Amino acid sequence: MNTIVLLRNVAAYVRNVVASAFVSQTAGAAAAVTGSTIDRLDPNNGALAGSALLSLIWSATLGAANTFSITSPLVQHSQDGANWSTLSTPTAPGVVATGPGGGGTVNGEWNYAQDLTDAYRYVRLNYTPAFSAANTDTAKALTVATLSCGDRAPA
Repeated sequence: MNTIVLLRNVAAYVRNVVASAFVSQTAGAAAAVTGSTIDRLDPNNGALAGSALLSLIWSATLGAANTFSITSPLVQHSQDGANWSTLSTPTAPGVVATGPGGGGTVNGEWNYAQDLTDAYRYVRLNYTPAFSAANTDTAKALTVATLSCGDRAPA
């Protein structure tokens, strides 16, 4: 019976949360981004999420052959939402976009699956954007977390 419910209503087992503010970056002035605090505790049923798909969604306007990269990803966790320590250091995806001929806008995403079974209640994803050119290229990004596998089945 649970298998049928899961196949028909997977949304009952996951929830999305915004995991960072919308960030606008400009080449030559790009800075590290600290993710928003993600509370693993589901306010609807009191379950703690056991895993997360952390998705960095971006749109970059790049000159021809210029690149946009994601560097230094870091997943942190905290018992109180104030004092943070490293949970994992994902492999950086590196270059995620290259400007088309003549330049233009390129959209994409980078996903990282994080096991949260040993994590404290609060987590966040930090990263640093990087550009190959200076001053002209721009990017906007947002991080979303899809939390799943809570320690309680939905009602």
